[in-house]
Amino acid sequence: MLLFNSDLLFNDPFAFTVLIVSVLLALVTGITVHEFAHAVAATLRGDLTAQRLGRLTLSPKAHLSPAGTVMLLIVGFGWGKPVPVNIFRLRGGRRALAFVSAAGPVSNVALAFMIAALFQIGALSVDEISRDALTSFNLRAWASIAGSYAVQLNLILAVFNLLPVPPLDGGGILAGIAPRGLLPAVRRLEKIGPVVLIAILLSTYITDFNILGTIFAPVIHLSDVLIRG
Repeated sequence: MLLFNSDLLFNDPFAFTVLIVSVLLALVTGITVHEFAHAVAATLRGDLTAQRLGRLTLSPKAHLSPAGTVMLLIVGFGWGKPVPVNIFRLRGGRRALAFVSAAGPVSNVALAFMIAALFQIGALSVDEISRDALTSFNLRAWASIAGSYAVQLNLILAVFNLLPVPPLDGGGILAGIAPRGLLPAVRRLEKIGPVVLIAILLSTYITDFNILGTIFAPVIHLSDVLIRG
């Protein structure tokens, strides 16, 4: 994300500002929808914890994690403020936990496809996405740039959170669908999950073993296909 466009900050501060606003709009929308979907899913399954804590809302203020948003803004992955879920209040137990965990990534995929549809019907234009467009006062071009980032970042947010590593959503899905005999292994993974996640992140940025780059490459390609048709 912005880490890979830092040259703009010195060469064209105005274009860099437009880029920041475009990415922020995409991030705020994606994270808000993601966490709201978790809250809705938990409420539908009988756990009213999120509702009581004010998380059943599309207000970004309720869902944004400062650290997670900064990470998404700078390097392209991150997180929102986790929606609290009481598994003992969910109708359906572990299976319901998988449902709630999957709701966030599914919502991001759905949002990405909806925004991509705006390109297909001509409301947004892929032809206007360029660095030159950042320096012009063309609102449609800026909206198209923000839309392209929204498609890409929502897909990245979905795929990143589907990694079966606690505390990501994939860890919750794994805990919800794993056979009972494998639950002890899942519990052990929950204890070391944050360490595994940090190791993945570090290996991506300080070694030649780019795990996230390998995972995100087809996602970025898919986002380009979706907006270009």
